[in-house]
Amino acid sequence: MTFLAIDVGNTRLKWALYAQPSPRAELVAHGAEFLENIDRLSEGSWAQLPVPRHMLGCVVAGDAIKRRVQEQMELWDFPPQWVVPSSQEAGLINGYDYPSRLGADRWVAMIGARQRMLAQSGPARPLVVVMVGTAVTVEAIDAEGRFLGGLILPGHGIMLRALESGTAGLHVPTGEVTPFPTNTSDALTSGGTYAIAGACERMVQHLRDHTHLEPMCIMTGGAGWKMAPSMSVQFELVDNLIFDGLLAIAASRFA
Repeated sequence: MTFLAIDVGNTRLKWALYAQPSPRAELVAHGAEFLENIDRLSEGSWAQLPVPRHMLGCVVAGDAIKRRVQEQMELWDFPPQWVVPSSQEAGLINGYDYPSRLGADRWVAMIGARQRMLAQSGPARPLVVVMVGTAVTVEAIDAEGRFLGGLILPGHGIMLRALESGTAGLHVPTGEVTPFPTNTSDALTSGGTYAIAGACERMVQHLRDHTHLEPMCIMTGGAGWKMAPSMSVQFELVDNLIFDGLLAIAASRFA
């Protein structure tokens, strides 16, 4: 009854094999590859895996990358399944104007965050879900599990590249985050970090005002650790929120 979860982002493919398709299932094996190296998965890290009974993936890298991943999965001879956001799944209601146009990674991460919150003791709470990667997303979910809407803003790298390309002579190394930057490197790094932190804080306030409840904040993404020291709102940093979401969806689909 093994279950393979795949998260294909803009730079890397991450995978995890679980003993079964359910939350808190035992992790059997896991790994990651940069997208330029995914063509060797079937002869490399996937070659010795037990054949998965089920598979579910989340992909944001585009159809060409998805086809390359599917080619690597031909060694198992079963049809791959990819998450497409819908109006409702695994206890989450999609409030996007056009539900299928919501990014799959955003949808899956929100499902994972809500499942994580419900697994904790106490009543259901509103949620702010932050993913910090190439882009940054900040999502709001009410206590009943309704996705109200979210923000998208550039990540650290995009901000710095935009400033370098639009400002003559601005080519400086990454600096430190400080309250009062006194050099250009620190000013750039601090500005980007506080812009992201400010978006998170504003969404927490919006959700607090809307629900009259104190939201829980969960952060994930490869660059989440960079934000941790600069956040003024209390939050939980989670490494693999998308895998949590894929497990929750798989439990509802394959049970």
